[in-house]
Amino acid sequence: MAFTSESLKIFLSVVDSGSFSAAARKLGRVPSAINMAVSQLEAELDLLLFDRSTRKAIPTAAAKALEPQARQVASQLNLLDAHALQLHQGLEGRLVLAMAPELQTGVWNRPLSIIAKEFPTLEIEIRSASHPEAIRMLHEGRVQLALGFERPGLDERETFLEAGSQLLVAVASPDHPAAAGKKSPLGEEQLVDVRQIIVATGGPTDSDPRVVLSRRIWLSDSYLATLDLVQQGLGWAYLPQPLVQPLITSGALTEVVFDNMPSQMRLWVDIIWVKNRPLGLGARRYLSLMREIAEGEPRRT
Repeated sequence: MAFTSESLKIFLSVVDSGSFSAAARKLGRVPSAINMAVSQLEAELDLLLFDRSTRKAIPTAAAKALEPQARQVASQLNLLDAHALQLHQGLEGRLVLAMAPELQTGVWNRPLSIIAKEFPTLEIEIRSASHPEAIRMLHEGRVQLALGFERPGLDERETFLEAGSQLLVAVASPDHPAAAGKKSPLGEEQLVDVRQIIVATGGPTDSDPRVVLSRRIWLSDSYLATLDLVQQGLGWAYLPQPLVQPLITSGALTEVVFDNMPSQMRLWVDIIWVKNRPLGLGARRYLSLMREIAEGEPRRT
C-alpha cells in the first residue's frame, strides 16, 4: 500500500508548505528524509507528484487530483485517533438524557453544542419524560442523566447537581375567561372549573402539584402543542417564560393574574445520576458545562 498515515502526512505537508525544506521544518525532520519519503511514494504510485525543476516543490496534475481525497482521509484518521483517545479516557458510546418537556427550551440544551464539537463521534439522545418517568429510566440504566424539577427528598442511591431554574408563566388567550384577571384578579375558586392544560408525559400526578390548580384538566406531552391549544382559547397553562414572553409582548397571549399568588412560578432544576454507576466522559463534560452556566443563575433559598 503506497499511502500510509505517515506518507499522507508528508505529502500534504509538502503541498501546504511549497517545498521539501519547509515541510521538513514543519514536521521536525531533515529535508533529505522528506525528499526520500516523497520519492519512495512516487515510485510506489508510479506517478510524479512534484515538479522539482525549481527550488520549490510544485504539485503536478496528479498531486492536485489526489489532494482532495488525501485531505479527507487525513481528516478521518485524525478523527479516528481522537475517538480512540476519548474512548481510552472513558467516552461512552451514547449519552442519553431524560428531560422534562418544560426544560427543552432552556439553557439545559446549551452544553450540547460544545459537546458536539469536542466529541463529534458521541451519539446523543434526548428523551422527553416527566420527573417520575425520568427517575425510573435512570435507575433502570436507560439514561445516564435525568433533568427535572426539585423533589422534597432525594433517594440515597442518587446524587445531583443544582442546575438553575425555569420560570413558568400562567398564560391564556386574550379572549379566554382566565384572561379576565387583568381587570380583576382571579381567585382560586374561579379557576378551579376553568380548563387548565398541563404538560405531562403521564397523568396529572406526574406534574409538579404546585402548577395544577383546576379540576378540569387536559394533558399534552409537548409544550408546543400546549401553546397551540392555549392560543386557540381551549384553556390556560403554565408555560416556560422564554417561550411565551414574545407572545405576551405582542398581545397574542395574556398573563393570567391571580389574587392570592403570583402568575409566575420559579421551579428549581436538578440533574440527577446514580452514585454507583460511573459516568462517561460526555456526561461528566455536560455536568461541568452546566456548573458553569448555573453559576450565573439565581440560587434557591
